[in-house]
Amino acid sequence: MPKRHMRLVAFLKAGPTCHHHGGWRHPEAELGFLDPGWYERTAATLEQGCFDALFFADVLGLYDYYNGSYATQLGKGGALSLLDPLPILAMMARATRHIGLGATLSTTFHHPYQIARTLGTLDILSGGRMAWNIVTSASHLEARNFGMEAIPGREERYARAHEAVEACLKLWSSWEADALILDRESGRFADPARVHYAHYEGRHIRSRGPLTVPRTPQGHPVLMQAGSSGPGLDFAARWAELVFTLQHSAEDMRRFRAATRERVARHGRDPDNCAVLPSVDPIIGETESIAREKADYVNSLVDAELGMALTSSHIGTDLSRFPPDRPVEDLDLPEGSRGSFDVILQGTRAEGLSLGEAARRYATSELAPQLVGTPESVADQMEAIFTGGACDGFVLTPTVSPGTWEQFTRAVVPILQRRGLLRRHYAATTLRGHLREAA
Repeated sequence: MPKRHMRLVAFLKAGPTCHHHGGWRHPEAELGFLDPGWYERTAATLEQGCFDALFFADVLGLYDYYNGSYATQLGKGGALSLLDPLPILAMMARATRHIGLGATLSTTFHHPYQIARTLGTLDILSGGRMAWNIVTSASHLEARNFGMEAIPGREERYARAHEAVEACLKLWSSWEADALILDRESGRFADPARVHYAHYEGRHIRSRGPLTVPRTPQGHPVLMQAGSSGPGLDFAARWAELVFTLQHSAEDMRRFRAATRERVARHGRDPDNCAVLPSVDPIIGETESIAREKADYVNSLVDAELGMALTSSHIGTDLSRFPPDRPVEDLDLPEGSRGSFDVILQGTRAEGLSLGEAARRYATSELAPQLVGTPESVADQMEAIFTGGACDGFVLTPTVSPGTWEQFTRAVVPILQRRGLLRRHYAATTLRGHLREAA
């Protein structure tokens, strides 16, 4: 195996869909998202495929931007986080031994002490396999669920996020590695001199500590981040060990990775310790034509109005006031929403799409590239992107759950392993160890 191999991370949601918002309607989709066993089997399948990790995206509310109501997204099954992923991750940890487990927690709504305590506990119980996908959140609806009138501005959110990470790191290090003694004969349970107050005090965050949780196997969970704004990119460059990104082509991926590595180096960090993983959506068939037919079929299941509602939610503007047949370029959107909308539609402008067409395209895979083909062809596409310097691996999103994971693990993983692009077994014992062995 070469020194560098692909990192693979699976994108999950505790609901009916992930990125493909028609997938739950597919006749082979298992709608087991309320069943603990469904999550345990998914984790076991991904571990069989030697994935580095899985993680749950999360939203703390029901989107209601479109028509001022959550009726369309709830009624048509789009972008829903119906369960709290943290208990699910605890169950997945019991069902697996190696794969990393990632939780999304917002620095805007959760105090660092609670974040550090919860993730520290799960890191110990999983044997050092936790990751924290750090988000600042961006929607007023989530803020209102936590008693705020509106979400704080981006600058304030990121200032708080930096302090939250600093505070968590101090709390996680408040126990030295050998603080627990557990000597029955002498009666010494722990050495208090090796447990310390954190005394963290910032402009937004204060926490005295020490943490109640002993030092974890990794020292602290792996830090993930997916911001795409200027502050988000700077935040990732300072803290992230994994960067999750949505890019529309291999060239977009290459530019993003190069820019991220430059930012990481400017922060005095080794760019090889920050893996950049674009999202892709594999659709696999026995032949090229079968794969294309499968893609066409599942993509046809996306509801056009749901696409409008999803796009409204992601840009924070109600698009129901625009006719769906209106050309995208003619939309008069607020400045902030216009920028987000242009990012969403990057790569589609040349096609002259109407709003409805563009929104449906977005709901198909949230514009993550679909890698369509035979197992060999999908492996070829992944290899070309990876060896071309466009990424350090991939965040894979399922079209149909759990079928995408099962088919990818059975059919594509062995090809990547034969080519020396993917591990055949786990050599490390922690998630950070998995990532470092690939660097």
